[in-house]
Amino acid sequence: MGVVRRRLSLQARQLLAAGLALVSFLGLTGYALDRAFTEAALNSQRERLENFAKAYLNGAEVLRSGAIVMPQVPPDPRFDRPGSGLYAGVVGEGLRWESASALGRILPPPETGTPGAGRFDGPLEATDSSGNALAVYRYSLTTIWETGRGDLELTLALYEDAGYVAGQVGVFRRTLWAWLGAAAIVLALVQALALRWSLRPVAGVERALADVQQGSVARLVDEHPRELQPLTESINALIDSERRNLEQVRRTLGDLAHSLKTPLAVLQSRLEAGATGDELREDVRTQVQRMNDIVGYQLSRAARSGHVLYAAPLKIEGTAEEIVLGLEKIYATKGVLAEFDIDAAARFHGELGDLQELLGNLLENAFKWAKRRVALQVTTLPALPGKRAGVEFAVEDDGPGIAEDQIDRVLQRGVRGDERVQGHGIGLSIVQDIVAAYQGVLAVERSTELGGARFVARFPPQG
Repeated sequence: MGVVRRRLSLQARQLLAAGLALVSFLGLTGYALDRAFTEAALNSQRERLENFAKAYLNGAEVLRSGAIVMPQVPPDPRFDRPGSGLYAGVVGEGLRWESASALGRILPPPETGTPGAGRFDGPLEATDSSGNALAVYRYSLTTIWETGRGDLELTLALYEDAGYVAGQVGVFRRTLWAWLGAAAIVLALVQALALRWSLRPVAGVERALADVQQGSVARLVDEHPRELQPLTESINALIDSERRNLEQVRRTLGDLAHSLKTPLAVLQSRLEAGATGDELREDVRTQVQRMNDIVGYQLSRAARSGHVLYAAPLKIEGTAEEIVLGLEKIYATKGVLAEFDIDAAARFHGELGDLQELLGNLLENAFKWAKRRVALQVTTLPALPGKRAGVEFAVEDDGPGIAEDQIDRVLQRGVRGDERVQGHGIGLSIVQDIVAAYQGVLAVERSTELGGARFVARFPPQG
């Protein structure tokens, strides 16, 4: 049996992502500040040792004998204190000098370089009087002295224990990471509160859905942030679609029951009248056939009334051509010419069966009443923000048209087929139901170009 893995909630996902981002940001910030402080501490140490070197050289003298006399007062008292951590030394041809602080220390020799150019390096290995390993930073400066015996090259080296800089960096690091840790805790709490506040509308949608399920409200209210509007609109569209479908089923069942009353009443009256034999059998056969026709029509009508809310877009031209080819065979004797003006970008967002029924009934109606010409025009309705593009179908013919005072009757919902025959078939009822199911509009006009009837089915942009 497989283990069911529980999905993280939106709040947990946001907290996890924000926590990782916060830790990464503070970590990189801390690392950058640590490196910057370390570099600054080393630069400060270099400048300090360089100043000590210049102070020693300014106060030093080289005798005619070639001996060197260093200042009696060093730049820093630590140079006179053995093991103080600050050391100085001079090497040259035939001479060597070390400060009193270097007593008992084995230091790396000065690094001879280009005269006048100082060199800072380290940490370097050194040893104290007990043989313990030390680490020091060294600043070396080579200079040329003029003496009575010629030029004398001297190299002065200043040393300082690496623990001095390490101690500064350690104090800074402890302070830095303590403050960054405190900042991380505070920011995490603020982030959690902000996230809770920002996700409150989502919880509101969840509560509203619960109210819809319990029947307390009919649909979601529109009092939600802009980012949630497409979601709530889609949910409301789904709710409305389901309710329309349910209402359509109820209406179809009511129409079916009402339609069956008449043949049933005929049979009952014939039985009460005492009809027998062949006469009764013929009446029964006729009324049963009528009931079969009624049931078939109502079921077909109900099946075509629904639609898929998020259906894939369908191309229109191919379906229209197939329908026209079939109609041209049926009405071959009339020689009707069908003209197309179909936008290549136009798409029908619905079921293929609905598109076939829509075009089939409109075009068949036009072929039936046309003299010579039928025109189909399909145009795209511009999409609105957050919605898909709509489409408009216009079918017109050069037939007698429909009188203006009969238009409302032709499009009246609920009128039976035999009551609606005004030169146009029962297919207009199916067309009207399909258009209504997609929240569209069906209109009947007079064709200004061909002179006959013009049926316009308009499907507006939807989410």
